[in-house]
Amino acid sequence: MSRKSFKDKVVVVTGAASGIGLAVCRRFAADGARIGLLDMDEQALDAVHRELAGRGVACISVRCDVSQREDCETAVKQIIDHFGGVDVLFNNAGITQRGAFVDTDISVFEKVMAVNFFGSLYCTKAAIESLIQRKGLIIVNESVAGLAPLLGRTGYSASKHALNGLFTSLRSEIRETGTHVMIVCPGFVKTNLQTRALGCDGSVTPHPQSRVGGQDTPENVAEAIYRGAIKRKHLLVLTPVGKISYWISRIFPIRYERMMARRLRSELEGA
Repeated sequence: MSRKSFKDKVVVVTGAASGIGLAVCRRFAADGARIGLLDMDEQALDAVHRELAGRGVACISVRCDVSQREDCETAVKQIIDHFGGVDVLFNNAGITQRGAFVDTDISVFEKVMAVNFFGSLYCTKAAIESLIQRKGLIIVNESVAGLAPLLGRTGYSASKHALNGLFTSLRSEIRETGTHVMIVCPGFVKTNLQTRALGCDGSVTPHPQSRVGGQDTPENVAEAIYRGAIKRKHLLVLTPVGKISYWISRIFPIRYERMMARRLRSELEGA
């Protein structure tokens, strides 16, 4: 079932203070939604709150480290107490890592999984009763890396594959309630995610990102997410390179692995 508008609906966004999360907050707010802002960067979060409130948007901001279960439960409860429920949950907060598997500390995998996978799990679990009651929508920022392999980012790809397994299965479980799950695979987007990428030892890596094709903007991604949410799409694969990668990986998986290894081999050089 599609919607014509999100006016007065409660939209909760993790990682709301920058990048795709911020752009999505602005886009849904422009449609009249009430916004719940979650982010661990309190200063940036306050700035976004002031911006939206200054435009007359009904919003609430809560500092939340999504890797901490208690933070997620407390933040979601605070939003539900404030607005009365949740209609849309956008699991967007995430981190990435770059480096060869053989050189990467186990702690890096644990940290990436804690934010990307468990953060989405914690927030969804905290909001699920309200979402089901209101026949709501869960949106997951997954990446093509959740559907295909990605050289030099084994931890990131593992976390995104885990999200795909969790949320496609959840969609099957809750479909009859009228609650929906939409998975979004943005491709390469110009955000500060890459400037914070973890290296093999867990510190921010100075190694430049390797990528194929250009970078999309958060605003373009937010518009696609909004339109997909209106139509209650199941899967959004964005950017031409993302779509090509998705289909080649599906039809010719071994060829895709070899092509990717050639295109992204610099990711492992000097990392």
